[in-house]
Amino acid sequence: MANTLLTPTMITREAQMVLHQKLNLVGNMNRQYDSQFARTGGKIGTSLNLRVPPKYTVRSGATYSAQNVVERQVALPCATQKGIDCTISDVEMAMSLENFRQTILEPAMAQLAAQIEYDALAGVYVKVPNYVGTVSSQIDFKKFQQCGQVLTENLAPVDRNRVMGLNPSSRVEFSDAVKGLFQSSDNIDAQYREGKVGRTGGFDVYENTLIPAHTTGTYGGTPLTNGANQGSTGSGNAYPTSTDLITDGWTVTTTVLKAGDIITIGDGYEVHPETKVSLGRLKRFVVTADTTTDGSGNSTITISPAIIAGGAYQNVTARAGDGKTITVLGTSATAYGQNLAFHRDAFAFVTADLVIPNGVDMAAREVYDGISMRFVRWYDGDTGDFKSRFDILYGYAAVYPELACRLVHQLT
Repeated sequence: MANTLLTPTMITREAQMVLHQKLNLVGNMNRQYDSQFARTGGKIGTSLNLRVPPKYTVRSGATYSAQNVVERQVALPCATQKGIDCTISDVEMAMSLENFRQTILEPAMAQLAAQIEYDALAGVYVKVPNYVGTVSSQIDFKKFQQCGQVLTENLAPVDRNRVMGLNPSSRVEFSDAVKGLFQSSDNIDAQYREGKVGRTGGFDVYENTLIPAHTTGTYGGTPLTNGANQGSTGSGNAYPTSTDLITDGWTVTTTVLKAGDIITIGDGYEVHPETKVSLGRLKRFVVTADTTTDGSGNSTITISPAIIAGGAYQNVTARAGDGKTITVLGTSATAYGQNLAFHRDAFAFVTADLVIPNGVDMAAREVYDGISMRFVRWYDGDTGDFKSRFDILYGYAAVYPELACRLVHQLT
C-alpha cells in the first residue's frame, strides 16, 4: 500500500492531538480567552486584562444605601514561546502518518507538553493559599474530600469541571485508599487524556509528574505581626490585591519566606464569601515574593489575598492586630509534595496565533481545543537538510485562585 504524502496541515493537526492528550492538567484549565490574542488587525499586545465580576454588600431595610462598584482585573500575559526543532528528511516526510507520529511527533510533543505543563503548574500553584492535609502525612480519601469542601466553600460550581492532579507517590497512596471506588474509564468520559485515573468524589483524577514540590523558606525565631490594624477596612468596597504585612521576631539574616509559602495569622478568621459569617478557621495567605529580614529580625511580607475586614470583598473577621503569631505551613527549608485540586475557572491558559512566514517549503497553523500551534519547514542549502520547527506562544494566570486547593504532604 502506497505511503501517504504528509501535508503541513496534517502534520500540525496530528501534533496538536498528541500534545493535547498529554496536557492533562493544563488541558483542564479555562481557555475561553484565546480568541482575544488572535484578532486580525486588532492585536492587543502580549497581555490581556480579564474582568472579574464585582461584588456587593447587601442592604438591610428599606433605606437606599449607595455603594461603589469596584471591578477586579487580572492580567493574563501571553508572552512565553516554546518549541521543538528537528531535521526531517524528504524520505521521513513521505512516511505514513502512523510511522511519522511514532518516530517524530510522539517524542517531540511529549517533551514540549512536559515543558509547557511544568511551566504553567509552577506558575499557578504558588498563587494558591488554600490547602488541606498535614505536612507529616500522605493523602487519604478524607483529605481528598476536604479539597472539595474548600472549593465549595469558596463558591466553586459543583459540576464536572473539578480536577485533581496527584503526583505519583500520592496517586499510589490514594489508589490504595479508594480501591474499588473507580468506575470503568469507558463509562467516565468520552474524552481520553494521558494519566487519567478516573472520577471519584466529585473530581476527575489525573496522575501528573510535573507538579513541582515546594521548598519552604529558611526561617526561625518567633515571628509576630508588628503593628495594629494591618490590612484594609474594605471601605468603599475597595479591593486591594495584596497586603504588606509588617512583622518582627524572625531569626536574623535568614531568607525568611519563599514565594508560595502559606501562612496564617493568629487572628482574623476566614468568612463565607457572601454572608461574611466566620467559617471558624484562620484565613490562609500565600507569600507572593521571596522575603528576607533586616539586621534586627524585621521583615515586610507581601501576602495574597489582601487582608480585607469589611465591604463587599471582606474575607476575614478582623484586620491583623499587633503581636499576633505568624505560623508557616511546614518546617523550615523543607520540600513538600504538592497535589492540586481546582475548578476549571481557577486558572486560564491561552495561546496566540503565530505568524505564518512566506518563502518557506511548508507552513501551517492549527487550533485544537483552544491551543494554537504553528509548524514550519524550510530547506537548508548549506547542509542539504529540511529543518522543521513546532512553536507555541502561550500564557497562564490564576484568575480565581480561591477556586483551587493544594493538598500537601511530606516527601518520603
